[in-house]
Amino acid sequence: MHKRLFLAAGLALGLSVGLSGLSGAAIAQTAAPADAPVLEITVAGEGVGVIRVTLRPDLAPEHVERVVTLAEQGAYDGVVFHRVIEGFMAQTGDVQFGRGGGDTARAGMGGSELPDLRAEFTSEPFARGVMGMARSQHPDSANSQFFLMFAPALHLNGQYTVLGQITEGLDVLDAIKRGRGPNGAVIGEPDRMESVRVIR
Repeated sequence: MHKRLFLAAGLALGLSVGLSGLSGAAIAQTAAPADAPVLEITVAGEGVGVIRVTLRPDLAPEHVERVVTLAEQGAYDGVVFHRVIEGFMAQTGDVQFGRGGGDTARAGMGGSELPDLRAEFTSEPFARGVMGMARSQHPDSANSQFFLMFAPALHLNGQYTVLGQITEGLDVLDAIKRGRGPNGAVIGEPDRMESVRVIR
């Protein structure tokens, strides 16, 4: 299983979008259901602290169920942020090759043992703090990896699945160790998700 991810498109299209040209309407988020689960990510490394993401089962029920299942299994604990691009996003969630403390050279190429997911694209915009599901070029290839947006990226709208919004810890997100080069590969010791739990 190889998650070769969305970053090439992101670099070609997204980083050229000027944030000053974005209107409030262009990045407006809809409200999550009152009973939506919250993903609590404890980050360790250069970024230290807790990120809380309100999940959106109303937008992407299958993707939310997948992330909740893996979090409750402890599969995300210790997984690194393997690709981090300044002004774009921080990617993590490779439960196969991305566990910290070992060889993470293939991080970003794996997923879980569960089957890939069918796309659940919506018109919800990729604004700052959005949690999106990573995939390969095939729309129905998301599995376990996800990304957190540093800034809006309108070219992702309708092309990737939105499954949550950060409601606490944007400062922690902003402090995560950045990668280098066009793919944002993290050199040396990457930051990691020390623990991930679900609050219902």
